[in-house]
Amino acid sequence: MPSNCVVGFSNIPSIKHAVPSPATISAAGIIGLAVAVGVGRFAFTPLFPLMVRDGLLTSNAGTLLATSNYLGYLVGAILAYRLGMRPETLLRIGLIGIVIVTASVGWTSSVTAWAILRFLAGAFSAWSLVGTTAWAFAWLAFLGHPKWAGAVFAGVGIGIAGTGMFCLLTARPSTLANEMWIELAILTCAPTSIALVVSRNTPPIDSSNKSLAAHRLHHAAQPRSRALIICYSVFGFGYILPATYLPALARDLINDPRVFGWAWPIFGIAAAVSTVVASWMLRRFNRVQVWAGSQALMAVGVLLPSIWQSITGIIIAALFVGGTFMVITMVGMQEARIRAEDDATAILARMTAGFAFGQLMGPVASAAFAHLTPDASVGLRYGMQLAAAGLLITAIYLVQEDRQRTRAKEHYHG
Repeated sequence: MPSNCVVGFSNIPSIKHAVPSPATISAAGIIGLAVAVGVGRFAFTPLFPLMVRDGLLTSNAGTLLATSNYLGYLVGAILAYRLGMRPETLLRIGLIGIVIVTASVGWTSSVTAWAILRFLAGAFSAWSLVGTTAWAFAWLAFLGHPKWAGAVFAGVGIGIAGTGMFCLLTARPSTLANEMWIELAILTCAPTSIALVVSRNTPPIDSSNKSLAAHRLHHAAQPRSRALIICYSVFGFGYILPATYLPALARDLINDPRVFGWAWPIFGIAAAVSTVVASWMLRRFNRVQVWAGSQALMAVGVLLPSIWQSITGIIIAALFVGGTFMVITMVGMQEARIRAEDDATAILARMTAGFAFGQLMGPVASAAFAHLTPDASVGLRYGMQLAAAGLLITAIYLVQEDRQRTRAKEHYHG
């Protein structure tokens, strides 16, 4: 451990617990993000076709529940900033809430109740994401291992792949979707308990400690992150339609859970692997460059299902979107935190709120196109094409911004 980290702990009042290892923090962060996103946000995606199969939902009702979750995510992100709670508190409340509301979906058959529960799941997911990210980033930076963030963000892909595999393995004709919601919540309890125990047994980091203060002072001259929030919001708008409807699109092509059910696990596996690969790429490219490249690749993945209606096109889209969306999340959050001049939780909450607003607008745009076209599927394709255009434009902006910053640094040092 670096000597400055040892000195830094003298600034933490009344430490009653052992100093955690980077591996422990990373493991808890992986679990926190896996539950926050894989369950709280996206359990509905692989379960939605099965709920339609059981006659529990129609496509319109499914859109209502998805939109309710997006709205909850937006409200949760705003509250995470406004309430001013510690990251570890957001983490704990969020994870516990996700387990409870996930199980509750299986205990009712009311669409109204489901809409409320999915709203709450979105809010708790935002709290868990913001809390876990701020808590894990702070500790890893404090312990001198900031590059371990790539491993932490692999948790999102692990959670998505795990939820997808759960649905793939349990989606038998005799198994009802309601039962699967409850079983998923029960399976989530054990890993959630680990994250709760670790966060409970780590002391809060005093933001005034020398190492973090020096880090902020070093980057105080960095430009504000408003443009990054806009790019991140467009990312939320861009990825949400394929992230929500890829399994349903695959089901329309091949109505066999053993086939269409693979779309979501592939998406999650690609997301898990991508963050580790991105950590390696960051040795050669900076965060903004990796972000821009990922946003451009995602544009291709978002566009594919709208112009190539085949199971092969769906799988390739899952790889492209799944393989980039967590990379963008990781480098976007890291870059915003580096540029922030104030509390890290605040800037991460703003980024999450922008993302939530973007993803809320995705289904709205798709529905608007659907009203202007004779077929809802045509409206979905138009929505994906608009999303792909937005992703490409922001990728170009990020490239230009990176070049301008590079020239400014060269001029300053020259």
